[in-house]
Amino acid sequence: MSRTIKVLLAEDQSMVREALAALLGLEDDIEVVAQVARGDEVLAAAREHAVDVALLDIEMPGANGIEAAALLHRELPGVKLVVLTTFGRPGYLRGAMEAGADAFLVKDAPAAQLAAAVRTVLAGGRVIDPTLAAAALADGANPLTEREREVLRAAADGSTNAELAGALHLSQGTVRNYLSTAIQKLAVRNRTEAVRVAREKGWL
Repeated sequence: MSRTIKVLLAEDQSMVREALAALLGLEDDIEVVAQVARGDEVLAAAREHAVDVALLDIEMPGANGIEAAALLHRELPGVKLVVLTTFGRPGYLRGAMEAGADAFLVKDAPAAQLAAAVRTVLAGGRVIDPTLAAAALADGANPLTEREREVLRAAADGSTNAELAGALHLSQGTVRNYLSTAIQKLAVRNRTEAVRVAREKGWL
């Protein structure tokens, strides 16, 4: 008899998390041994329960699913990583793969498909939603540098250049340059549009 696959489920919405756990629990060879609602709780839970596979939602407090995946990949490389998303943003797929994810699926995929993905990644395979993969290829790579992303993320709350400069320990001129370059790369008119477009693409 094959051994039971121990799964960690990280999802901040309790109803969704419990539904996923219940559905996966119907599978004979899969057991959800740990559930967390925050990305910064993932590593400790994975260690404590010696999980085989971690299912990580992208949108979580504490740390998002991609950040949690990168940390797990570095600290517990034996754990297989399945990233789940509600939003089919191409940049998320690229970010997840760069973080070491073994699978990338939309959250509303059928339970049987999710269970199959868990088995596939444990066997050493990869599973990527084909629609998201096609969109990621069509969109190309994220054109923003890490610094440009950092400044755009900080600017999302409407902070002035002076406030951004203080928070990021940069000069106002440097902040202005980063914002201007990001606006040009994204072919938009202002920082508000730049933040919106970058978020829609999954580049922030």
